[in-house]
Amino acid sequence: MGLTSDKILASAILVAALLFVGTVWLWPRLGRRSWRAVSGRVGLLLATQLALFACVGIAVNQAFGFYASWADLFGTETDQGVVVDHTGAGPVQLMSTSEVHGMGGSLPRTAGQIQQVGIVGRTTRIATPAYVYLPPEYFQPRYRTRTFPVVVVLSGYPGTARALVDKLHYPRTEQHLVREGKMRPTILVMLRPTVAPPRDTECVDVPRGPQTETFFAEDLPDAVRAHYRAAGKPGGWGIVGDSTGGYCALKLAMHHPGVYAAGAGLSPSYKAPIDATTGDLFQGDRDLKNRADLWWCLAHRPAPDTSLLVTSSKVGETNYRATLKFIKSVQATNMTRISAIILDSGGHNFNTWRREIPATLQWLSGRLSDH
Repeated sequence: MGLTSDKILASAILVAALLFVGTVWLWPRLGRRSWRAVSGRVGLLLATQLALFACVGIAVNQAFGFYASWADLFGTETDQGVVVDHTGAGPVQLMSTSEVHGMGGSLPRTAGQIQQVGIVGRTTRIATPAYVYLPPEYFQPRYRTRTFPVVVVLSGYPGTARALVDKLHYPRTEQHLVREGKMRPTILVMLRPTVAPPRDTECVDVPRGPQTETFFAEDLPDAVRAHYRAAGKPGGWGIVGDSTGGYCALKLAMHHPGVYAAGAGLSPSYKAPIDATTGDLFQGDRDLKNRADLWWCLAHRPAPDTSLLVTSSKVGETNYRATLKFIKSVQATNMTRISAIILDSGGHNFNTWRREIPATLQWLSGRLSDH
């Protein structure tokens, strides 16, 4: 059974319930002071506690999508899978399709369509799975010659691309906003920033490693434009992400304003960390390290002509003060535009981001063209 399946959660709950009942039933027999009785009581209590912790952990993982599989959880996912040679194949390979549940039937022209695809970078040869949401208008005859703006949506680390569909509800939220006249129909390309699992590359072009920034700045837009009726001119693309994905979104919009006209970071950080999950991202290259630091870019590089949105909470978020500082730093430039969503309270979690996503998508839509 997979780590994210309902069966594994149900099994964990059943085991915890049986252990609780067994503890209550056997406790009178283990009431003596012998070492066997004491050991039995300790064992039952410990087993019950572990089962309860397992239930909570599995439920939390299903809700927030921290780990996608057992291999992901235990760190045994070592197959990088970033160099793929698909001779004669296109940059986007369709694997399956599904509709947006609860949004008006199963026909693409009324409910839209979610496509599970594999994307292969033309220059970086990075291959990664993704979900592409095509709005109902994409399939309607009156829009057959129209191109659509695109928003790239990034998860956090480790995160799963599917959680962007099932937990954060990006496609469903867009449909509601379009129906209310608050957003234009937009293609969503949803994926992890972790294109070389299990490594967290922080969207950096790692020397002699995954060229992650180039993939998102060049290969991904080229692949999507080649396969879909996506906006081709500057101004038609935006990018949004949460946590690590939020940092990537801001950095890509700042580094590549000709590609991404707007970038939104939900609870983002503002520089790339170096830890056990990232490894040595810069390998002694000080220029590369500085470039990955958004503070340094604002202080030492020309201000990019792009729009940025950042979010935080006064209570519950560790990046609140850093976010206020970032806003002031961007305001001091003469080109970059900055907006913010600051909640009174909220944590670094899906519930908080679901409160911010509708306003964020509306903000992005207002800054993108469809040409």
